[in-house]
Amino acid sequence: MDEAIAELPTSVAAYIRATNLCDLDALLETFADDALVNDQLIDYWGKEAIAAWATRDIIGERLTLEVVKVVQHYGHSIVTAHADGLFDKRGLPAPLVLTFYFSPYDNKIVLLIILRNQSGI
Repeated sequence: MDEAIAELPTSVAAYIRATNLCDLDALLETFADDALVNDQLIDYWGKEAIAAWATRDIIGERLTLEVVKVVQHYGHSIVTAHADGLFDKRGLPAPLVLTFYFSPYDNKIVLLIILRNQSGI
């Protein structure tokens, strides 16, 4: 799946790399200053809120993503990944499948929606 990641917009590929490296600074650099992240139906507007979210839920949980599917759709990047990390896995399916809906603009992520995918990929 590395070849599919290589074809993603620069900011989206950098987000995946930064997540897997637990690199908060690199992760934050992928977002526009006024970006919106919606993770499991909770909004985080702007870099300050995104930094708090990422510190807690991405870096703090040592989240890793194994990309299993990439779809480009009208300028948006839809990335399906198996997620792992130090988070509480009780009651969650194995693998945990998350879908990341990225909207990049001017080489920054302006919108990211993350949902648990029920498709079982």
